[in-house]
Amino acid sequence: MTSRFTTAFSRGPALVTFVTAGDGPTAEILDALASGGADVIELGMPFTDPMADGPAIQAANLRSLDAGTTTADILALAKAFRARHPDVPLVLMGYANPMIRRGADWFADACKDSGIDGVICVDLPPEEDELAAPLRAAGVAPIRLATPTTDAARLPAVLDGASGFLYYVSVAGITGKQQAAQTSIEDAVARLKAATTLPVVVGFGVRTPEQAAAIARVADGVVVGSAIVEIVGKHGAEAAPHVEAYVRSLADAVHGARL
Repeated sequence: MTSRFTTAFSRGPALVTFVTAGDGPTAEILDALASGGADVIELGMPFTDPMADGPAIQAANLRSLDAGTTTADILALAKAFRARHPDVPLVLMGYANPMIRRGADWFADACKDSGIDGVICVDLPPEEDELAAPLRAAGVAPIRLATPTTDAARLPAVLDGASGFLYYVSVAGITGKQQAAQTSIEDAVARLKAATTLPVVVGFGVRTPEQAAAIARVADGVVVGSAIVEIVGKHGAEAAPHVEAYVRSLADAVHGARL
């Protein structure tokens, strides 16, 4: 199920990048992420009510939906990416409504057919996660989120059935607006790694190579999303080379922490 994840995280701390499907020239941007050194790529499914996302990703969702992006389009982007990049793990990230409206089994099979490695569903709590079992049966990793409010009593439920990696949302807030203090990140990562053998990646608010390197020295991976989405929003059809240059600066910092 997780062979691409295993390879990606076996080299040391990984750079995980996010972009919204259908916002700008997505295929070119996905290629730019891979060429820039991203180890894992998250492809966001646009949704009308992205409750965990800040202004940059909210705006990207609206641009994508206004352009008419459908689930079929997203799956086609994923399938074409897999053909071009057979070794880079690809994760769909989004909200329950677009994922389950045709049924969890249908979605899991569609992910498998498209070469998707994992799925992050932001608004399905573990107790109501109807996607996890079908995804596992299809060989797709259900990736779970932990937050600063996920205490010791709650964590086992979050980890139950999770695979791929554990995504630590480092702030109790929305994407792109703030970053947690490094000491709180270090404490949280240590606590999570004591409870699971899954790689622990840290996201929300990471923008600079320096921030990414600091987190990479204690975590298994670093997620950068809103800053990339802002580049796409600024440059539109010409975004790909700008994305690649920015991601390369992040990748150099994250991978330098392997030394």
